[in-house]
Amino acid sequence: MRNVADSWTVYHDGITNPTDNWLTLNSTAAAGGSTLSFSTSSTTFGVRGTRVLASGTSGDLVAYCYAPVENYSAFGSYTGNGSSDGPFVYTGHRSRWILIKSTSTVGQWGLWDTARNTFNVTDTRLIANLSNAELTNPAVAIDVLSNGFKLKNSDSDSNQNGATYIYAAFAENPFKYARAR
Repeated sequence: MRNVADSWTVYHDGITNPTDNWLTLNSTAAAGGSTLSFSTSSTTFGVRGTRVLASGTSGDLVAYCYAPVENYSAFGSYTGNGSSDGPFVYTGHRSRWILIKSTSTVGQWGLWDTARNTFNVTDTRLIANLSNAELTNPAVAIDVLSNGFKLKNSDSDSNQNGATYIYAAFAENPFKYARAR
């Protein structure tokens, strides 16, 4: 909301029942919902319902909307397998940064980028819902590949067996022919 301090509500098509469930960017909670309902089309984004804070305040919302653009950005979901040989996620480009969050379980918003690790494996990440400094930990590593990324960990924040995760990825070189890493 523009007129009060509030949480950052996140809508994503990859969330189960996305019209009635959402995540909160400054929280580790799994997806859930209450009084808001979302609708999207190829040209519009809508919110129905009333968001009332504990203080009884309601007001105007600000929305930052992103859509996949070939060779520039990718958004989607995947299911974790709980293995250090985790799933490969196709984005169609080599990503500059990748944001991942579990929708089905409690977990951090992990952000990996190629500025912190200029080679694979990428094991330094930021936690978007915390004000901590970057963390380097091989137990949360991913490989950033020329056409996507591969989980190289069994960490519950990005690859718990059976958990559903959403991601947002933006290209390192947003042109048709990206270089391999």
